[in-house]
Amino acid sequence: MASSPYDILFEKVKIGPVTAPNRFYQVPHCNGMGHRFPRSLAKMRGIKAEGGWGVVCTEEVEIHPSSDITPYNQGRLWDDSDIPSLQLMTDAVHEHGSLAGIELVYQGLAGKNHYSRLPTFGPSNASVLGGYPMQAHAMNKKDIKQLRHWFTQAALRSKRAGFDIVYVYAGHGLSILMHFLSRQHNDRTDEYGGSLENRARLLKEVLIDTKEAVGDSCAVALRIAVDELLGSQGITANDEGSDIISMLAEIPDLWDVNISAWENDSQTSRFAKEAFQEQYTKHVKSLTSKPVVGVGRFTSPDTMVSQVKRGILDLIGAARPSIADPFLPNKIKNNNIDSIRECIGCNICVSSDNYAAPIRCTQNPTMGEEWRRDWHPEKIKPKHAQESILIIGTGPAGLECGHALARRGYQIVMAEKNRVAGGRVLLESKLPGLSEWKRVIDYRLNALKLMPQVEIYYDSKVTTENIDDFGFDNIIIATGARWKNNGQGRDTRQILSHDDSVTILTPDDLMAGTQALGKVVIYDTDHYYMAGVLAELCLLHNKHVTYMSPAPVVSQWTENTLEQHKIQTRLMQKNCTLALNQSLLSIKNNKILSQCHYTQQPIYTNCDTLILVTERYPLDELFSHIETSKIKYSALIGDAYAPGIIAQAVHSGHLEAQMFGTSNTNKADFKRDK
Repeated sequence: MASSPYDILFEKVKIGPVTAPNRFYQVPHCNGMGHRFPRSLAKMRGIKAEGGWGVVCTEEVEIHPSSDITPYNQGRLWDDSDIPSLQLMTDAVHEHGSLAGIELVYQGLAGKNHYSRLPTFGPSNASVLGGYPMQAHAMNKKDIKQLRHWFTQAALRSKRAGFDIVYVYAGHGLSILMHFLSRQHNDRTDEYGGSLENRARLLKEVLIDTKEAVGDSCAVALRIAVDELLGSQGITANDEGSDIISMLAEIPDLWDVNISAWENDSQTSRFAKEAFQEQYTKHVKSLTSKPVVGVGRFTSPDTMVSQVKRGILDLIGAARPSIADPFLPNKIKNNNIDSIRECIGCNICVSSDNYAAPIRCTQNPTMGEEWRRDWHPEKIKPKHAQESILIIGTGPAGLECGHALARRGYQIVMAEKNRVAGGRVLLESKLPGLSEWKRVIDYRLNALKLMPQVEIYYDSKVTTENIDDFGFDNIIIATGARWKNNGQGRDTRQILSHDDSVTILTPDDLMAGTQALGKVVIYDTDHYYMAGVLAELCLLHNKHVTYMSPAPVVSQWTENTLEQHKIQTRLMQKNCTLALNQSLLSIKNNKILSQCHYTQQPIYTNCDTLILVTERYPLDELFSHIETSKIKYSALIGDAYAPGIIAQAVHSGHLEAQMFGTSNTNKADFKRDK
């Protein structure tokens, strides 16, 4: 067999007493399933092993009831009764020859214990993180001894559950071991506080305890944040981050290195590009002889090879890229690189965990559906009959539906009113910071172009007058949505009263090339990315911009995608005026009248152009017409059915394709993991 430039990625890597079959390493990541949905979780992890990930890890796994992070659905290993659920995962991973890793955690100051109602431990008598009004119990020597025992027992249970790699977790600011390390949280004056050697004492003890307990057959990994991005107030890569690694260099069998907190480690593509963590982790291998794994939203095999050859990493860590494409390693191995579903860095996967809901992905609609709907990212059931289907619209829903139906073997004709495919994603990908979102379109369109049973007709607007002329018995409508310009939104159903003294635009207008003139006010009740991105766009055009919203912060919902703070910081740095906690009432004489969300005090703002980012109209007129016609089968999908996020549109298209031609028409029918 001819050599490949990517052969180095498929070399085996020894990790203590175990050996990874290749360098592809799915690092621990949350998924919204955890101990509540064990079968769903096991199937999802097993498919990643099937896709070629040499190591597949859990999410963080609680080791004791006093480290309970309800309502979030993470792993749980409180006692022996939790072993069978975790063994479902190890069995699924081992079936494909991969190693299974478990990340044991005691959350400490990050734990709230809403379920157990027990006090949590901390290095000091301090408030727990996250705003909940309670404090941690400052640990005494007896407590520390007890905590070490809990870690040891959890490691032994992990071994019995079949795990090959057992993590000691000190990353993301979510572990008591990190809290002991941190000068920010540890103000002890005994041998566990003060100097770095003292602050690292508990971490070192737990590492040694774990190795003594399971190190004969399990590798012991240390996951640690080498930089907290807090400057002198925290651990930095060039100072204490390096000192910690030097101090503990040869104790763990594997170093899993990243940055803290989670919103820094898992930055969206809007704020960080591939391999962005290298600047913080590039020195680690020079400080230890043990293998090193790190992350950086790696999607390019060339970048992966570079990381290994330049001595940055031994194993290519991934969470989000493994979600977007569980078969990424096998596609590289088989030289099918063009078929990789590249992560777009939108963090919709993260938002699911923040809602304590099973994981989803914009690029991969099968993510989280592997068990409950029996969906597989690379396999799909064949067609039920020799049928042809017309799909109207080539946005995210239409392209995903067409791609999945074509994979099933159906003849597909797609009609697009514009000269290019892509719909909303194509337009939005041209906005500041969102260029990688175009991968949603590129992946599907490239695949469709290679399918002989698919025809795409551009400049082909389908109307109520000509739709019957197409002669199709099966029509699926994916015509998208358009933004409202009447003021209706989350905070009001009233139509905006105005005297035409202000130009009113929508995101559609700006994406079509219309320029906002004069003093610009952007009114946001959508609360996702759009208003913040449009504010940035107008600022790039040197406009005076006021961002107005009834919410208390900019782009409020993006707290779930870990980017709200960065979005607001960027707008403030660009001198965008923020008018928060304000509801829009009316427009008169080039002034916007709004009122305080709390006091109802009237506020007047000078304005020449108002950009409304509120709600959207589904473009469903064609479907209403079809319902009264003699067409055999019709369906409405994506934003044309219910405007939402791009991931929802992609999932809608895939669900329609999976269910087309089946006897079961109930889209709410799926297995319940209970």
